[in-house]
Amino acid sequence: MNNTTASMPKIYTLSLILLAFFLVNTTSHGADEPVKQLQAFLKSSKSLTADFKQVLINEAGKPYQTSHGVFYLQRPGKFRWNYLKPFQQEIVSSSGKVWFYDTDLDQVTIKKLDESVGSTPALLLSGTISLDDNFTMEDQGIDGEMQWIKLLPKNQESSFKYILIGLNKGLLGGMELSDNFGQLTRIYFTNVQLNPPIKASMFEFIAPKGADVFSD
Repeated sequence: MNNTTASMPKIYTLSLILLAFFLVNTTSHGADEPVKQLQAFLKSSKSLTADFKQVLINEAGKPYQTSHGVFYLQRPGKFRWNYLKPFQQEIVSSSGKVWFYDTDLDQVTIKKLDESVGSTPALLLSGTISLDDNFTMEDQGIDGEMQWIKLLPKNQESSFKYILIGLNKGLLGGMELSDNFGQLTRIYFTNVQLNPPIKASMFEFIAPKGADVFSD
C-alpha cells in the first residue's frame, strides 16, 4: 500500500467529522464566546469552498506527508476533496456513498457513507443531535491568527481522542484530528468562501474509462 492510499482513511474520517459539524444542531446554553463563534459559523453555513493544506504527523510528532488541494462542501451530505499535489486524488460524497479515486493506481473504491466511521461521527451525520450532547467543548485560546476550540467526544468508544477547530475571523481556518493510534491529521484552510453557489456536478463522480472499480 502506498502513502497515497494509506492517507485515504484519515482524510475520509476527518471529512465525515467536518461534514457532521455542518449537519448538527448547534444550539447551546452557557457557551463561552469562542464556542459561540463556532456555533454561529456552523449555523450560517450551507456550503463552503476552500483551498487546503493537509499534514500527516506520526507518533514521533514528525510530519511525514504534506499535500495540497481544494475542498467543497454542501449540506446535506455532500463533499469533495480534490488533491492536486504532490499526488492527484479525489474523494467525493453524495447520495449516501463515498468515491475514492487514486489517479496513480487508476483505482476507484466505493463505500457507503456510514461505513468505516466511528459511532460518534456516524451519529452526528443524522443531523438530529447537538454538539453539546456528544462533545465537551473547551476554549484553547489564540495561536497565530486563529481561535481554537477543542472538542472531546463523550462517547468512550469513539475512534478519535479529540478534534481541534480553528476559526480565523469567524471562518473555518484549520482542523486537527488525533486518533487512538497517536497520529495527527492537520488541515489548514485558505481562501474560504462561505455559502457560494456550487454546481451539482461537483458532487457527481463517474469512474474514468479503464479504471479498476471496487465496491464494498
